[in-house]
Amino acid sequence: MNDHPAERPAPNAPAGDQAGPHASEAAGGRAARRPRSTDPRELGFTPRGPVPWLAPFLLISTGIRTLLALLFGAYLDKRELQNSLDAKIARQVGPDGGLWLDYVADLGDGFNATYSVAYLLAQPELEVDGHRLPRAQTLVMGGDQVYPSAAFEAYEDRCKGPYQAALPVTPPERPTLFAVPGNHDWYDGLTAFLRLFVRTRDRHFGGWDTAQTRSYFAVELPADWWLLGLDDQSGSYLDDPQLTYFDTVAERLGPQSRVILAVPAPTWVKAVDHPTAYDSIDYFVRTIVAPTGAQVRLLVSGDLHHYARYAGPERQLITCGGGGAYLYPTHKLPERIEVPPRDTLARRASASHPYDLAGRYPDAARSRRYGWGIFGRLPLRNPGFTTLLGTLHTLLMLAMAGVASHGDGTDQRLFSVPLVVMLLVTLLGAAFFAKPPSAGGKRHARHWILGLLHGAAHVGLAAAGTWAWLALPFYDWPWPLPVAAAAVLYGPVIGLVASQVVAAYLLVASAFGVNVNELFAGQGIEDAKAFLRMRVDPDGTLTVYPIAVDRVSRGWQVNPDQSPRSSWLAPKTPLTPRLAEPPIHISEPAPPQS
Repeated sequence: MNDHPAERPAPNAPAGDQAGPHASEAAGGRAARRPRSTDPRELGFTPRGPVPWLAPFLLISTGIRTLLALLFGAYLDKRELQNSLDAKIARQVGPDGGLWLDYVADLGDGFNATYSVAYLLAQPELEVDGHRLPRAQTLVMGGDQVYPSAAFEAYEDRCKGPYQAALPVTPPERPTLFAVPGNHDWYDGLTAFLRLFVRTRDRHFGGWDTAQTRSYFAVELPADWWLLGLDDQSGSYLDDPQLTYFDTVAERLGPQSRVILAVPAPTWVKAVDHPTAYDSIDYFVRTIVAPTGAQVRLLVSGDLHHYARYAGPERQLITCGGGGAYLYPTHKLPERIEVPPRDTLARRASASHPYDLAGRYPDAARSRRYGWGIFGRLPLRNPGFTTLLGTLHTLLMLAMAGVASHGDGTDQRLFSVPLVVMLLVTLLGAAFFAKPPSAGGKRHARHWILGLLHGAAHVGLAAAGTWAWLALPFYDWPWPLPVAAAAVLYGPVIGLVASQVVAAYLLVASAFGVNVNELFAGQGIEDAKAFLRMRVDPDGTLTVYPIAVDRVSRGWQVNPDQSPRSSWLAPKTPLTPRLAEPPIHISEPAPPQS
């Protein structure tokens, strides 16, 4: 048993009203009416289903947003404007000199997963594998607080609404929230993020006070621990006002200081495919933290939707993106990485050290089993994608049938041109669909080979479908009955078959490190969620409890406990959190490395 007493941090923000039709007043004040049902009009927000990541319009819009972010990111960058905002350094400490700290990331997706995690975070205490873990006094959201875009309505329905329902009234200990923006938060140039987490009025997010004054932050913790949150604008760079802010923070660091660094993405893993990905973090550690003699003992991020920990001589590297978004696999993680990676600018400036994969959730075997679920989940989670496949295959079949049934005449030439175009679109589209697991990763020969083989499989399926279609009587019916029959009968069937071809391709390609993200994004797996509950003891020991939720709740009811501070909704089947691995203890500074 490793129990710690619950603590209450000193108040750090004035009370204020919370937004929303069911908002509550300051701690100890009068609470607004609680919902009487799960009707969205009662809740004040609409619980959303998981994002169908392979939906055609979503794929197109996400691609456009990503392209615009790459092309015009510098013009949309609001970090330079934040230089006019207060540059405050927060302080979080409890009455006994310690602190409880939660970390959650990648949370604003489907309601069942997001609210399951929010509900656990909001409970006064969790009993997890024999450990009594009180509600944290500080909550850190580690990036991608909303999916798929940063629209304000999406924030309300997928993030703020569920957290408001989980902790509707500020409790007496007045927990505080800090947030790091991820790439999805940046899709609108950070406008909605700043409005929700950085604004100076109504500084509440559900029952949590918001305390940061910029999109990055520094928090002094007990026993000379520090929490620093970076904003690298989707992996681009650290801006001058941000570096100036942290220069000021560095003046308060010393050789006994230990740092928790919260960053938007686990670039230590992504550097395996994208070697320069880690450069910004290395630059920050090397130029801001290291000259003070302080040590970064823990790097934590979201972005990859699982739990994974790499242990090395200097620090722990933890990815914990299990706040609500679809599960990302763990069985493809490298067993050992070098940080900084070799043959990069960071490597030439800093000594490289090996880090071994010490823990992951879900485990590799379970992650592989999840991968096989693509055959059933792909059409179920993405009906629009299946419809698109059916439409494209129907058009391809009609073009093939036209060429096959009209001999060498003029009619054949009328069909041959669109057939050639569609064959090229099929092959090239499949080739470009094959991509590395992380943005910025290099395309290799295996990507082109697998992509073209995938395209050839669809061409073969279209040829088989054409043969079957010509054997049926529909094609000889008077025009336009064949087209109608193809749309009503052939399209839905071939769409389902084609979705299984895509599923088989994703499963095979993932074995070669290709389309790994699409294999799991296409399934939208809601289970296997995780967050961190950390304890800083007065003596300086940091204990990290990685909490796993094997199965999220899919049924909710109005909470029988109608006290003002209780969650609005309770799971019909109790949630059973457990530890993803034994607690991690970080105490003394790491020994100096050569």
